[in-house]
Amino acid sequence: MADCSACGAALETPLGCEACGIVLESPPESGPFDIFGLKPTWNVDERDLKRRLRRFGRIVHPDFHMGDPAQQALAETNSAALNRAFEVLLDPFLRADWILERLGGPSEQEERQMPQAFLMEVLDWNETLDAAEGAAADSPERQALDRLAETLTEERDARMQAIGRKLSPLPERGAPVLRTIRQELNAIRYLSRALYRIRDLRYGAGEI
Repeated sequence: MADCSACGAALETPLGCEACGIVLESPPESGPFDIFGLKPTWNVDERDLKRRLRRFGRIVHPDFHMGDPAQQALAETNSAALNRAFEVLLDPFLRADWILERLGGPSEQEERQMPQAFLMEVLDWNETLDAAEGAAADSPERQALDRLAETLTEERDARMQAIGRKLSPLPERGAPVLRTIRQELNAIRYLSRALYRIRDLRYGAGEI
């Protein structure tokens, strides 16, 4: 990372300088790992990430630059970028999606398939969800949602852990495994949507 253009101190984040307090224009290619001064990797230390968020957040807090309109405006932009980078790094799904893109893997639009074995399970789950639509709150169809929600949550967590293993260490750019990871992310996206659907069904029936 380049040194501060104002005081020459070593930078830990491209958003600003901790030594002199100036807010900097971040290079357009800066990703979430760059913003937090970290090397791209699957495993992220959550406690260290939060410490860096607090430290860098002080540099780009708009209230600290109220005497300089240009710096304050840049601080608002960089503060939003910092928070977005934190969201990406903290969330396993978003982190995997970003890493996949960085390594030249297919996007969701380029690879829409899910693992073949997973598709067979989807048919059964959809039948349970469809049967619960319009059913009474105390019906067996509604009660089946509790078991389904537990199954889907366990399935989502297991697939996310499997993705983590495929990304530890990070594969080479363009590696064939990246397509497999995209298919797994598509499956996780389906599972999350199905869980939201279960929540909405329960909410509509006054169960939560």
